[in-house]
Amino acid sequence: MWKRKGRKDRAPRPVPVELCDLCARVFPQDESVTGYVPDSSAVQAAQERFDGLRLITACSDGHFDVIKEGYTHRPFVEEELWAGKLTRVLAEGPPALSMDQLGCRTGLQEPQIRAAIAWHNERLREQQGTDP
Repeated sequence: MWKRKGRKDRAPRPVPVELCDLCARVFPQDESVTGYVPDSSAVQAAQERFDGLRLITACSDGHFDVIKEGYTHRPFVEEELWAGKLTRVLAEGPPALSMDQLGCRTGLQEPQIRAAIAWHNERLREQQGTDP
């Protein structure tokens, strides 16, 4: 004989949660304060229209304001954003592309591509502690 399960027999559904970017507190998703801040290091994998914007999540308006304030002191470097776009394209497709192909896939012009490569190479030299 079959017994029908009532509401009391069902396992409770998990509540979607978020993590505060400032204090790391876990809280229900519907209580989150979220928004985008300019950040040249933020390149999105799936939604290119949000490149240059970082989604921040906080547990309160006060924490959101602290995080947002921190980003106002970080310079927005166009070359960093362009380098991120190039990295994304090169990671997703064929490794050897012409300048025209890179331009089509990134939306960047040749001078921007060259500036992005120079910026990226300079960061590598800084990390390695070497001079050109």
